[in-house]
Amino acid sequence: MEHLSLLITLGLYMLLMLGIGAWASRRSSSDADFYLGGRGLGPWVAALSAAASSSSAWTLLGVSGAAFTYGLSAFWILPACLGGFLLNWLVLARPMRKASAESGSVTVTEFLASDADPKWRRAFVVSASVIILLSLMVYVASQFQAAGKTFAETLDIDFVQAVLIGGAVVLLYTLSGGFWAASVTDMVQGLVMAAASVALPIVALVKVGGFGALHQGLVALDPAYVDFWRGNYGWAAVAFVVGTLGIGLGYPGQPHVVNRFMALRNDEDIRRGTKISIAWALLIYCGMLLTGWCGRVLLTSAGDDEAMLLRLTTEIFPPVVAGVIVAAVLSAIMSTADSQLLVCGSTASYDLPSKRPQGGSRQHVRLDRLAVLGLGGAALVAAIWIDDTIFSTVLFAWSALGAAFGPLLLLRISGRRVATPWALAAMWSGFAVTLIWYNTPILKGAIYELIPSFAIAFAIAWRGSRKVS
Repeated sequence: MEHLSLLITLGLYMLLMLGIGAWASRRSSSDADFYLGGRGLGPWVAALSAAASSSSAWTLLGVSGAAFTYGLSAFWILPACLGGFLLNWLVLARPMRKASAESGSVTVTEFLASDADPKWRRAFVVSASVIILLSLMVYVASQFQAAGKTFAETLDIDFVQAVLIGGAVVLLYTLSGGFWAASVTDMVQGLVMAAASVALPIVALVKVGGFGALHQGLVALDPAYVDFWRGNYGWAAVAFVVGTLGIGLGYPGQPHVVNRFMALRNDEDIRRGTKISIAWALLIYCGMLLTGWCGRVLLTSAGDDEAMLLRLTTEIFPPVVAGVIVAAVLSAIMSTADSQLLVCGSTASYDLPSKRPQGGSRQHVRLDRLAVLGLGGAALVAAIWIDDTIFSTVLFAWSALGAAFGPLLLLRISGRRVATPWALAAMWSGFAVTLIWYNTPILKGAIYELIPSFAIAFAIAWRGSRKVS
C-alpha cells in the first residue's frame, strides 16, 4: 500500500512535467526559442531554473549524504555554493545578458566565439563543443544514475529499469518544449525542492530532540562528526577549507546555468532574480546539511550514504508526504538533466556544424530534438555503467566545465578580449589539469582539482588578454 501511494504521487508529478512540456512545445518554433526561450524569461523562472539547474541530485542526495558521512565538516559546502550563486548573479548575469543580446548569441560557445579571430574561430568552437559534450554527458549520466537510486530505494524497482523510467520522462518533456519546458519545469521543481528542504529537516530535528540533542547524538556516535576540520591540522586544514570553498569557482563556467542570464528580459529582472536565487540557495543547502546530520543520529545504517535522504524520508513521513519528498529528489535530477541535455543538443546541432542545414526554423528545431534524443540515449546507457558516487562524478564534471569556461567568461564580461590562441590554451589547460588531477590520488588528496585547474586557466587567459576600449 505504501509503495502504491508513493507511485501514485510520483505518477501525478511526472504527468505535470509532461503537461508543461506539451504546453511549451507551442512556444518553440526557432533555435532562439528552443535554446533560449526567445530571451523572454522573467525573474522567478530564470532564478529558480538557474538555481535548480546548478544544484542537481548532487545537492539533495550528495550534500545530505556528505553531511551524513562526514558530520559537521560538511558545513563548508554552504559558503562554497552560496559564494558561487553570488558570483554568478552579482558579477556575471548583468553584463552577460547585455553582451549576448548585442551579439545575438544563442549558446555560450557562440557567445565566447563571437569575438574570436576568424582563422581560429572554427578550432575554438570545435574545442569548446568537445569539452562541453565530454563533461556534460558524464554529468547527465550521473543524474540518470541518481534517478535509478531514487526509484530503486523507494519503490523496490530494478536499478536498470529505474534509470530508464526516470531518463525517459526527462527526455520526453525536454524534447517537446525545449528551453521553455526546461525552464518552467525547473521553476516548479525548484519550488518542490525548497518545500522539501524545509519540511524534511524540521521534522527530522524534532524527532532528534533539537539542536542540543543533535550535537550530543553526533558526539556519542563519534567525536569526529563534530570536527569542522575533518581531522586536518595546520596547512592541511587550510587546504581542506580552501578546496571545499573552491566549489564556488565552478559556477560561472556551467553552460547549462549561465545561459539563463542570456535569456533574461532586462536588468530589473536580474535584480529581482538575484534575491530569489540567494534565498533559495540558503534554504536548500542549510536544509540538506541539517537533514544529513539528523539522519546520522536517527538511522543506524543508511546502506548507500547517498540514499540516506530517501531512507529517512520513508521512515519519518506517511507515504503520500514521502512521495512529495521523493518527487523533490527527482526534481533535482530532472531540473539539471533537462538543461544539460539542451546544452548538449545545442552543441551537437547548432555549434558543431560548420553550416546549419537548409530548411525553415521548424526543420532546425526537429534536428535539435533529434540531437537531444541521441545524446540522452547515450547518457542513459552510460548511467547504467557508472561506478562512482554521484558526489564525486558531479564534482569532476563541474570542475572540468568551471575551469575550461569560467576564466574566459569572467574576463570577457570584465571588458577584456582574450586572443583566440590563448583562449584555446586556457580552455584546454583547464580541462586537462582537471582530468589529470582528478585521476591522480596524491594530487586529488591534496586539494580539490578545480583550484589548480581554474588558477592555471585563468593565468593563461589573463596573459593573452587586453583591455577593450
